[in-house]
Amino acid sequence: MAAASTTKISWRLQEFEAHSSSVSCLALGKSSGRLLATGGEDCRVNIWAVSKANCIMSLTGHKNPVECVQFNMSEEQVVAGSQSGSIRVWDLEAAKILRTLMGHKANITSLGFHPFGDFLASSSLDTNIKLWDVRRKGYVFRYKGHTQAVRSLAFSPDGKWLASASDDCTVKLWDLTQGKTITEFRSHTAAVNIVQFHPNEYLLASGSCDRTIKLWDLEKFTMIGSLEGDTTPVRCIFFSPDGSCVYSGATDSLRVFGWEPDRCFDVVPVGWGKVSDLAVCNQQLIGVSHQLSSVSSYVVDLKRVKKSGGSVIQGIIQDNQPLSEPKDPKGVALRRNYERPTTTCSSQRRSPSEDEADEKLSSAEIHNAEDYKEIFQPKNAICRSTVRLHLFAPPTVVSCAKRPAPSAVGPSSSDPPTFRPPPPQPPVTTAKSKPQPKIILSTRNEPIGLNVADFLPVSLKPLSDEEALSQIKKGHDTMCVMLSSRHKNLETVRAVWAREDIKSALDTAVSMNDLSIVVDILNIINLQSLWKLDLCTSILPQIDKLLQSKYESYMQTGCTSLKLIMKHFWMLISDTLKASPCVGVDITREERHQKCRACCKQLKNLSNIVKNKAAQVGRHGSAFKELQLLMAPLDDSL
Repeated sequence: MAAASTTKISWRLQEFEAHSSSVSCLALGKSSGRLLATGGEDCRVNIWAVSKANCIMSLTGHKNPVECVQFNMSEEQVVAGSQSGSIRVWDLEAAKILRTLMGHKANITSLGFHPFGDFLASSSLDTNIKLWDVRRKGYVFRYKGHTQAVRSLAFSPDGKWLASASDDCTVKLWDLTQGKTITEFRSHTAAVNIVQFHPNEYLLASGSCDRTIKLWDLEKFTMIGSLEGDTTPVRCIFFSPDGSCVYSGATDSLRVFGWEPDRCFDVVPVGWGKVSDLAVCNQQLIGVSHQLSSVSSYVVDLKRVKKSGGSVIQGIIQDNQPLSEPKDPKGVALRRNYERPTTTCSSQRRSPSEDEADEKLSSAEIHNAEDYKEIFQPKNAICRSTVRLHLFAPPTVVSCAKRPAPSAVGPSSSDPPTFRPPPPQPPVTTAKSKPQPKIILSTRNEPIGLNVADFLPVSLKPLSDEEALSQIKKGHDTMCVMLSSRHKNLETVRAVWAREDIKSALDTAVSMNDLSIVVDILNIINLQSLWKLDLCTSILPQIDKLLQSKYESYMQTGCTSLKLIMKHFWMLISDTLKASPCVGVDITREERHQKCRACCKQLKNLSNIVKNKAAQVGRHGSAFKELQLLMAPLDDSL
């Protein structure tokens, strides 16, 4: 029976005996949040439905206590590592073992499936990390560098990188294809327990025994946040599905954090003790923990948990003084998104293990036939990523598309081991999906519009070199004229700046009606912190255009400029407009009042744009959500 807690936000769902001896590890299926795997000192791996206390399947074969378990992305396979260093992979649909992997010399401490390939990563107390091809017996790569036990592994959503967290207080980022370290993060002061990638952006989070969560920018390889507040070591972290916040699981508590700026949205007391894993299912966060031979599952209602909140805006400066020191505007950085292939709800079926002797020793005992057929029946496989059921509602079987026939058997074990991530596939579009406005990214792997085929006429006969060059050069003169004009305009602005002041230079740039010139000047002002209230009156109308531009670099500059204006001038604007009229004539004060009134009007207009943009999904939406927080005081009437 589920025992309700005194609070309506969180409650205990189940508590049951999971093994005949002590439970040593457990893991939730991250795609659905509805499956649970437990490993015990009885050398078994048991599979459960989160909302039921009946074991669906028991997997045997290990001869030593199971130390680590993990589901793959589709939750059709489970991997378990033992105290001896052996690893076994089971196909849950076929109810048999796929592969036994031998190679580690000590306890397995962490396991992770590649997001869309036949690869598996493992770590051990022997400090080594190994990448395995499940179709073969040997490992593909071995990654060495940590000096103490590796506690957590995570693949990037695009499948190109692997992150590792260790007792040596470091987090390492590995290039899978090169087998080398990309970078190492060293800001933690105690053992790092968990590491996880942001679901969309180039961002990595790590939780440590130093009671902090560190956030790392994977484009600049710098720390952009340190989330503090946990009173015990951080044991689990989990990004919300939309990537807007991160959940931190510690002893008997759940914290909801935001970053840029660092802030804690909510703290929820949960009696789960030393929580071992987190997942999200249908607006509910599931947490699981174990003690001796029993396992407990808890539910937190995310609809009642705060996942946003206002931030304190500090730093008031005078309108006639520049900023005292440069500050790096980080809060609205638009990070790259991962490019990943489109995956289906079910992966291809693999051939069973070739080791017949191992198959005889390893077996899957099905304890609950109904639940097994419901969840793992190959003919009616659950497309778990699309299930939107309430946790206590009876499960519904959603029929997926017919599985493709198994392809030819992979390379033989005699072939040299190589790591080849699956090639990206074109995204699947549906009739219901709305086309998103095209955003031209600021960082690209190839130039825009320079596909040679676009410049060549459609002809059946091949062109000579001279004819091809002539076609390509057609737009060259036009481009040269555009670049020359831009250079001339920049020289004009520079001359005005040197002869008069920055305000005149900015007004000159605005009068040219060329946003590229405005962006160039704004980047200099932001970098050197040259902001004054006079500049705000001129630039706020231009920021309106930048925020709605199709160029990502323009949006970035507009967001950065607007953040600095709000951060350093809003209190001055607000206090000036709220101040009672003074006795006598104060021309300086009247001028400041007029400037502040004009700025406030423009800021209110921009606030509406920011609110609309904040509804977007992905990194652009995240940047505008941050701006929305900063502009929250505008909602109060002045």
